[in-house]
This record gives sequence, structure tokens and C-alpha cells, in this order.
Amino acid sequence: MQLIKYFHDLSLHSKNAKELKGLILQLAVQGKLTTQWRLDNPELESASILLDNIQKFRQEKSRSKKQKVQEPNIKNEINLDLPKGWVQVRNFDLFSLVKGKNPKDLSESTKKYPYQDIESLDRGNIRRYSDDENAPKCSDSDILVVCDGSRSGLVLDGKYGIVGSTLAIIETPLFIQNYIKVIFLQNFQRVNSNMIGAAIPHLDTKNLLNEFVGLPPLEEQKAIVETVNQLFKEVEQLEQLTLERIHLKEQFATSALNQLATNNTVKEWAFLQEHFHPFFNHQPNIKKLRETILHLAVQGKLTTAFRLGHPELREGSHSASALLEQIKAEKARLVKEKKIKKENPLPAIKPEEIPYELPEGWVWCRLGEILLYSDAGKSPDCEKRPSQNNEWGVLTTTSIQVNSFNEMANKVLPVNYVINPNQVVKYGDILITRAGPINRTGIACKVNFINSNLILSDKTIRLNYPENLVNPDFVVSTLNSVTIRKILLRMMIGMASSQVNISQANIKTTSFPLPPFEEQKAIVETVNRLMALCDHLEQEVQQSEKQVELVMKGVLREVLG
Repeated sequence: MQLIKYFHDLSLHSKNAKELKGLILQLAVQGKLTTQWRLDNPELESASILLDNIQKFRQEKSRSKKQKVQEPNIKNEINLDLPKGWVQVRNFDLFSLVKGKNPKDLSESTKKYPYQDIESLDRGNIRRYSDDENAPKCSDSDILVVCDGSRSGLVLDGKYGIVGSTLAIIETPLFIQNYIKVIFLQNFQRVNSNMIGAAIPHLDTKNLLNEFVGLPPLEEQKAIVETVNQLFKEVEQLEQLTLERIHLKEQFATSALNQLATNNTVKEWAFLQEHFHPFFNHQPNIKKLRETILHLAVQGKLTTAFRLGHPELREGSHSASALLEQIKAEKARLVKEKKIKKENPLPAIKPEEIPYELPEGWVWCRLGEILLYSDAGKSPDCEKRPSQNNEWGVLTTTSIQVNSFNEMANKVLPVNYVINPNQVVKYGDILITRAGPINRTGIACKVNFINSNLILSDKTIRLNYPENLVNPDFVVSTLNSVTIRKILLRMMIGMASSQVNISQANIKTTSFPLPPFEEQKAIVETVNRLMALCDHLEQEVQQSEKQVELVMKGVLREVLG
């Protein structure tokens, strides 16, 4: 069987642990975990004898409650493919459910019976008590199932007390109780995906009781339970080892990248390159590598050799100071020609606002000093679908990702909406989000491709720049770098991290490291090459994950037919 063959490799991917357990349970209830066991134990009595004993137990139980028991459902509408010696039944042939309820005098004061809800059974935290003698009771030998809420279908071991209103006792003979747990575990994921109820989902007990299931002989049940427990233990051990391995890789990657960001020596680069594939085969580490690349880039640490080859950029007419003066002159010209509005001068940068030292030839300035102006759009009521063909759409904040623009993240505008030409999104625009969840606000991108009719929303800002003096890709990389993003985060306001905002005025006051124009282009070229390496590493990770998924699908085909 493929499951056993690939068990260890599949378990090395932590996200597969849940799927592996599901496969194990599926195999268990089909008798495929005990094929060899049956060959070694050919003299087993049929499960039909066990079914008779179960029926006797249930009849005795019903007599004490003055209830009628349904006869075993041997004749079925469908036929399961079961091993020899097994019997096909419905769940109601094996167990019944006794629903809990809220007792009359439930309170936090200590009384005769503890109220056993999910909190008390799962975590041992008894919060309420009751003296209600008529409420359904459970004992330490019972098993219960959650019937209402997000954890519906979960099986819990019972404790002495009153059964909670969201629980039900699974009444079944003790001698098959462990196997009944396996049946419920196997159904847990499936019944969760098929829960009924919108606001508060609940377990469809009627369908559950009518489902077909295979009943193995008692001794084989014990073998199945033992095998499931052993395999679960191995999956959990391998999962823990995987998590530890990932943690060690993350620690190594973080340490190596910190060394690189701090020292930026040839030695650090060489060491990192040697370990690219072993330690950057995990998405979080590749993300950290991308962040480090941007962090180094906007400090000028990726272009040291470039500056050595271009000493003319350190001072004079090619330096960043001279560039800043050219930008000021260009803005003054456009104001004079009434093409842009004159803005109030921004305050000079204080020493405490400078987060790191810049290379010779660079200068700290305010972001607004290198921009011509900024503008935003509007967000009218729209259909919740993207625009198509020649329709017009308004950007959503998710269209702006770190260094990436997604034009499909938009909402179609009403047909009669009047388009303002000044709000139309164009190729080359620098966009930044000004409102939303904290992890989505202050994110910048450049529009490198656009084939749709789109306008800015009120939560997206366009940063207009002098194209012949400022490289937009450098601006975007700088705004998305760790240090500059921290500055933006400090200027955000909001009652909760789920909804913050930052004003255009505050965005313009952001401290900005400005290199000479030619070095801006060199930085962008270097960043693009290194980001392409990250893309390649991510593709390898995705290919590896895809291979594991193919193996998992092969196992599923074998198990489920």
C-alpha cells in the first residue's frame, strides 16, 4: 500500500498530518489496516455473533428506559465492500444518542452535580453546577459527542455530572466503545464539512444514525484500535520533528540574514549562497530573504561596488543632494505653469528621525520632497465582482501587494458612474494603501501592467513623481522595506489593528533615503535579480509540495477507489 511506503516522507510536511490521520481512519474502517492480521487469525467468529450481543445490550438498556429498540438493519440499500467476517449495519444498530439539556437551576454556585460542557470535558474547567435530578447524567465511563457549534462531531471522554446542552452521550456497549470512537473520529472531518445551520452549525444526528458502517469482529476491533493509536503516535512524533526542523531552519535563516544585514561582507554573502537550497526551501524563510534584500538595498549595501566604480556620484552635480535640488526646481516650474498646486514646505528631518547612516552621496529627505503631488479616488457602491471587457472598476486595497499590482482585485462600477480622468489608474503609477487592516495598510506597488479600465478608490493613494528624476521601482522598494515600513506603522491611527488609516499628509512626511538617480537604477536592477532568485526558490518549494500532493492523491485513489 502506498500509505505505508510514503508514510515518512508525507509526514515530513506538517500540513499533511491531519490528512494522514484522516487516511489512517479511512483505512481502519475499511479493514485495510488489518489485512495481515486477518491472515494471521483465520479462526475468528463472524461479527454477526457480536451484533447479537450488541442487540441484547441495547434491549436491556431500553427495557430500563421503557423504550423500543430497532431491529438490526442487515438488509441494506447499498453494499459496502467489507472484509470477510464483517457485517454491514447502520450506526443506530451500534449506538444511540442521549442529548443533554440546560438544567433548571444552573448556576456558578457549587451544587450536587457539575455541569459537563465542552469547557469542562476538554479542559477540566467546571464553571457551573446544578441539583436537577431529571437532567441527563453522564459518568467517567461514557463517551460524548459535540452536537452544536464549530466543534460538532468531536468525541470527548465523559466525567460524572449533568450532560451539557450542546453534547450527547453515545450509548453503546463498553466492549465496542473504543471502536465506536474510531467511527466518530473518521466521520469528524466529513460531518464538519456537511454541518447544517448557518450562524450556529450542528450535527445532523438523524443522518448520522442512519449511515452505513462495517462492523468487524471484536478481536479485530481491538487490533484496529491498537494500530490506529500506533500510527497516530508516529504521525504526531514525525509532525513534532518536522516542526522542530522547520524552527531550526527559521532560526538559522534569521541568524544568517541578520548577519548579512548587519555586516554585509563577502563572507556573509558566500555563506548564505552555500546554504540557499537547504535552508531556503520553506516559504517563511524565503519571505525573510526578500525582506532582507529590500532592507540591504535601501541602505545602499547592495551597490557598494557600483559606487566604487562611479566616484562622481558622491558629490557635485550627480549626487543625491543635487538631485533633490533638481526635483525642487522641477516642482517650482510646474507650480508656476499651474500644472500642480504649491504645497506647504515639509519640516526638516531631525537627527532622531534618521534610522540608519547612508552611504556617501546619498541624502535623507521627506518622501513628499521627491513627489510632485498625491491623489486618491472614490469608492461608490459597487457590485462585488471584478470588471469585465470594457467595464470600469474601482481598485480594492488587495490590488496593491508588496511590489506587485493585481488589476483583477477590483469591483465593477455602476454603468452610470461618471469617470473622473484624474482618478484613472495608469501604467507606471506608484500606488499605496492608506486604510484597512494594519498588515495591508501602507503597502506600495508600481503598476507594471494594466489592461483594465480602473480608477483609484478612497483607500488607495497615487504618488505622482518626476519620471526623469525619480525611479518608481526604487521608491516602492524603499516604502516596503522593513525600516521605512516601521516609520509608516508609527503614523497609523485606528481603534484596532483590523482597521487603521494613514493620511496623505503623514505619508509625505516619511523619512526617505535618496540615492543618486543612476544608483537608484542600479539598485533596482540588483533587487530584480535577487528577487528572481527568490521566485526560483519558491517555485522549487511549490514543485516539492505539488509532488507530495500527487502522492497524497494517489493514496486517496487507492483508499477511496
